[in-house]
Order: sequence, then C-alpha cells, then structure tokens
Amino acid sequence: MYIFLFSQCFPSLVELRKAKGEEERLAAVDKLAAMLVLLEEYFINCSSTKGNGNFFGGDSIGYVDIALGCFLGWFKASEKLFDVKVLDIAKTPRLAEWAERFCSDDAVKNVIPETEKLMEFAKRNLMK
Repeated sequence: MYIFLFSQCFPSLVELRKAKGEEERLAAVDKLAAMLVLLEEYFINCSSTKGNGNFFGGDSIGYVDIALGCFLGWFKASEKLFDVKVLDIAKTPRLAEWAERFCSDDAVKNVIPETEKLMEFAKRNLMK
C-alpha cells in the first residue's frame, strides 16, 4: 500500500502542478480522483475488518494513515492553488471523513503544515 501511495499520489500532484491549461488540469484531477476512489475502496475493506473503522488500521492511526496523511496538506493546497476539488466528499465520502478525523486527531493536528504555508512554498518554489 505504501508503494501505491507514493507511486500514485506524488506523481499525480506533480502532474496537476505541471498541467498547462484547463484540459490538462482536469485530466490530472480526474487521474488523482480515480486513485482516491481506489483508496476509498481499500479503506472500506480495511476499516470494516478492524475495530470501529475510523482509520485504515482500525481504532487508531497506523502506518497507512500516516503515509496518506502526508499528502493531505498538499491536497488542500492544490485545491486552493488550482481551483479544483481533490478529496471530494461526493466521490469518496468515507475517505473525506477519514481525512477530517486524521487531521483533528491529537497525535497529528499540531504537526500538519498549514495550507497557507504550503501554498506560499508552492508559489515560491514549485511554480518556477
């Protein structure tokens, strides 16, 4: 699962950043959304067999949660920078709910980078 996350999430975000024009941007968002639909299915399967299903590993944050959680700040920044919806509650409701739980958990809420700071970083360094 970790390999899937890092081989799919990061390249999809890079593709979104490098998109030239509306058509390429929408294609990149569609690709990212398709990957998130697969993650939604994986989350439903994992969480239904372990505890209350709040996280990929069950009742508490585990490795898969952390691996995907690393991208949540960039998802939010990308949504604002490119005026797109990455983690869409209409398409991936369980994953969107998971993201809210993950971001508000005491173990991570104070270490997730602020969206505004990620946007500033992106504007300065990634948009060149």
